Amino acid sequence: MTTRNLDAVFHPRSVAVIGGSTRPGSLGQHVLDNILQGGFGGTVHAVNPKPVERAGAQWAPSIAALAEVPDLAVIVTPGVTVPGVIADLGARGVRAAVVISSGLHDPALRATMLEAARVHTLRIVGPNCLGILLPHIGLNASFAPRGAAPGRLAFVSQSGALVTAMLDWAADKHVGFSAVISAGDMADVDLGDLIDMLAADARTDAILLYIEGVTGAAKFMSAARAASRIKPVIAIKAGRTAAAGKAALSHTGALVGAYDVHAAAFHRAGIVLVDSLTELFDAAQVLCRIRPRGGKRLAIVSNGGGAGVLAADALPAAGGTLAPLSPQTIAALDPALPADWSRANPVDLVGDARPERFTAATRAVLADPQVDAMLVMHCPTAVATGIEIAQGVVAALGEQPAHKPVIACWMGSENAAAVRAIFDSANVPLFDNLDDAVRGFGYLVQAGRNREAAMRAPAHVSVAPADRERARRVVEAARGQNRTVLSAAETRDLLAAYGVPVVQSRVAATPEQVVETCACLTPPFALKLVSPDFSHKSDVGGVALGLAAPEAAAAAAREMRDRILAAHPEAVIDGFEIEPMIVTGDGQELLLGLAEDATFGPVLAFGAGGKAVEVLGDRALGLPPLDDALAGEMIDATRIARLLRGYRDVPPVDRAAIVRALNAVSAIAVDFPEIAELDINPLVATAKGVIAIDARARIAEEGRESRLVIRPVPVEWTADLVTRSGLALHVRPVVPDDEALLDELFRDMSADDLRFRFLTGLREVGRDRLVPMTQVDYSRTINFLAFAGETLVASAMLAADPDGVRAELAIAVREGYKGKGVSWTLVEHVMRYARAEGIQFVESTESNENQAALALEREAGFEMIPVVGSPTEMLVRRRIS
Repeated sequence: MTTRNLDAVFHPRSVAVIGGSTRPGSLGQHVLDNILQGGFGGTVHAVNPKPVERAGAQWAPSIAALAEVPDLAVIVTPGVTVPGVIADLGARGVRAAVVISSGLHDPALRATMLEAARVHTLRIVGPNCLGILLPHIGLNASFAPRGAAPGRLAFVSQSGALVTAMLDWAADKHVGFSAVISAGDMADVDLGDLIDMLAADARTDAILLYIEGVTGAAKFMSAARAASRIKPVIAIKAGRTAAAGKAALSHTGALVGAYDVHAAAFHRAGIVLVDSLTELFDAAQVLCRIRPRGGKRLAIVSNGGGAGVLAADALPAAGGTLAPLSPQTIAALDPALPADWSRANPVDLVGDARPERFTAATRAVLADPQVDAMLVMHCPTAVATGIEIAQGVVAALGEQPAHKPVIACWMGSENAAAVRAIFDSANVPLFDNLDDAVRGFGYLVQAGRNREAAMRAPAHVSVAPADRERARRVVEAARGQNRTVLSAAETRDLLAAYGVPVVQSRVAATPEQVVETCACLTPPFALKLVSPDFSHKSDVGGVALGLAAPEAAAAAAREMRDRILAAHPEAVIDGFEIEPMIVTGDGQELLLGLAEDATFGPVLAFGAGGKAVEVLGDRALGLPPLDDALAGEMIDATRIARLLRGYRDVPPVDRAAIVRALNAVSAIAVDFPEIAELDINPLVATAKGVIAIDARARIAEEGRESRLVIRPVPVEWTADLVTRSGLALHVRPVVPDDEALLDELFRDMSADDLRFRFLTGLREVGRDRLVPMTQVDYSRTINFLAFAGETLVASAMLAADPDGVRAELAIAVREGYKGKGVSWTLVEHVMRYARAEGIQFVESTESNENQAALALEREAGFEMIPVVGSPTEMLVRRRIS
C-alpha cells in the first residue's frame, strides 16, 4: 500500500489494547503488562467486555465506549473477531492497528479484515505478529519476554521468534533500538512501507531486516533504493539452503534459485546481505560509523606477523584486496620500524611494538594514495598495554585529512573491552578477532558496491521500431499456432532483431529434404532435432556435429529419427535444423538467459555455458534493465570471467560484445513481458565478438503486464516542444551519463540562481547533489532535461513521496535562456507527467526573493502558502485535476 497513516504506528500518543486483560497467562495480560511496565507516557486503554482493573489503564467495555479515539490499537482477540474489531475501530476514527492475533489464514476472513480497514484507510501491522517496540517513547506493545533499550538501530522481522532472540542477543551486547517491528503476515503494511518510514526517521541510523519473503517487490525495491542512499540497510534472508531446483525449459530456469534472486535484488537495492544475527550487528557497527567510499584496497597494520598474514588470507573472500604500499610510504616507515620489518603490506610492526610504532604506521599508511582503508590489529604483549596503543592510534587518526575508513581489531575479548570506549569516542568500529574484523571491511566494500548499483538508473536500450516489430512478429507467429515454445530458429530471429549475432540456419522437414537444405550453407554442418517434446536435444542424442557433406547430414537425420522414435514412439519430430559448424578456436562457451521469478519478475543470468552448465553452476544474476556498468558487474561475478580476460597465448574475448548481448536480452525483457524464459546456450565469445549458436524461448499468456521491479527510463516522455517565445526545445528524462551536462549547467548559473534552486548558499554543485539528480528511481522521481540544439538549458526535477500523492518540483534555467518561456513549457510538461502518474499535488518551496518564479507559478495556477517558521520562504502548490 503506502506510508499513509503509519505515523500513528511510529508516534502514538495513546494506545488501546483490544482484548486487554488481567487474566493470568492470557495474551491480553502480557501485552497490557508490557505496555504499562515499559514507561509509555501516553494514555493506555484496555477494551474488554469484562472489567479490567489495572493501574495505569483505562477500561472500556467496547470500542464504542472508549473515552477518546486512540492513535493506535493493539488487537489480541481471537482471529475470527478481528474483521469486526477493525470495522469498529475504523468507525471510531482509529488510523492504525497492530494485529497480534493469529488465526487469519483463511483468505475470506483476511479479505474481510482488509476491506473493513480499507473503507476507513486504517493501516494494519500483522496479523500473526509479536507486536512492536518503540523504546524512545517507552512503548512495548508486544508479548516479548523482555523489552528493548533505546538506541539508533531499527529492526524489522517477519519472524516473531527471531525478534525475541534478537532482544536477548542485544541485551547481552548492550545494543539499543529506535524501533523493533514484528511484521507478521504483512496483510497490509509490508517491508516497503516500513523501510520508507524508517528511512525518514531521524532516530534511526541503520535499518536491519529479517526477511522470509518479499511482497510488493517493486515498492520494496523503490523503498530500499531510497533508504540505502541515506543510511545502511542490512538484511538476513531466510531459506538459503531451500531446494530451488525444478523442471524448467531452459538451463537458465534450472539455475535460478529463489535465494540467489533475492541476493541479486538486494544488491541492486543497495542492501547489505549477511548470514547471522552476529553479522547483522557487526555490519551495523561498521556502516553506522563509516560511510561507504567505494574503495577495496586495504592496508593491514599489526604487531603480530601471523595475525597479519591470516587477515590478508581472509581478505579476498570479503571482497577486498591488499593495497600496494608506495615507495614513499615505505621510506616514511623505515626510520620508525625495526630494520627487518616486512617492508610490504601487511605492515608487521613486530611483537615488541610500542605506541610510537603504531602511531607512525597509522600516519604513513593513511597518507598513501593507494590505500582506501586501514585495519589496525593489536595482539596483547607485555611490552605495552592495548590502552596505550589505542590512544596513540586515535591521536594519529585525528591528524589525517582524508578521513579514510579505519577498523580496529584488539585480539581477545578482554583486550578489546579495555579499549572500546577509546575507539567509540573516535567513531572507529572495534572487533576482538581478525575474522570478524576482515568481514567488517567486507561489509564496507559490499555497501559501497551496492550503493553504486542502487543509484544506477539504466536507460532503455534503443532499438529501431522496425526491429522491434520484427521481434513481435516472431512472438505472434508462435502464438497464432497455439505454441508457447519458440524454436531455436525463431528465438535466434528474435535475438537478431535486438542486434545479437546469430548463426545462420535452415530447417528441413524430413531427412529427405536435408540434402537440398544444405545447398545454401557452408560445410561442415551441424544437425539438430526440432521437436516440442525435448527441451534439451543433446539429452536424447538430438545433435550431430562435424558432418562433412550434405549426404552425411541426411544420413545422420535418418539415423537420429529412427533411434529417437524407437525410444520415444509418441514423440513429435517437426524436422531438422541445419547450421554451418562454427569454428570457435579459443572461444568460450557462455550461457545468457532470462527466467521468471515469482517475486522479482524477470531475472537475467550469465555464466559458463555448454552441456555441463548445470554441473558447473557458474552464473551471476541481475535484474533488468541493465546498462554497461551493471552488465560488466555480472560478467565479473563469474568464475569464467578470468578466462574471458585471456591467458597464456589465448587472447581476451570481445567483452564489449558480451555487454551488448546482455543489454539486448535486458531490452527484450523490458519490451516483451510475455517472454517468460529465454536461453542462449552456447553464446560463443571470441576476440572477434560473440555469436548465439543455440537458443530457446517460452512465451506466457498474451497481454501480460510488465513485472519489472525496477522501472526503466520512461523514454516515452521524450518530447519536442516550442516555448511561447518560439524557442524549440527537446525534452527528455535524465540518464546517469548526464552528470557532466548538469554540472556544466549549474556552473553557468549565478550565485542567486543556485540559492533559489537549492535554498542554500552554494558556490558549486557537488557530486553528492549531482548523483541523486542523474541516477534516479523512476518509480518516484523524474528529472526532465531541456535542450536547445545541443545545449542543456534547463532541468525540471519532480520527486514524489512514497504515497505518490504529493511531489516536489524544482526547476533550474541557464542564464541566457531566462524570459523565453522555458520554465513555463517545462512546468506544463511536468504537469502532464504528474497527471499520468496519478500524483494529486505538485509543490515547490520558493524563496520570497525569487519573484520571477513566484509570478510564473501564480500564472500556472499554483496556490501561495506561507511557510510556518520560515518568513523568507513560500510553499506553492497546484492540485492536479
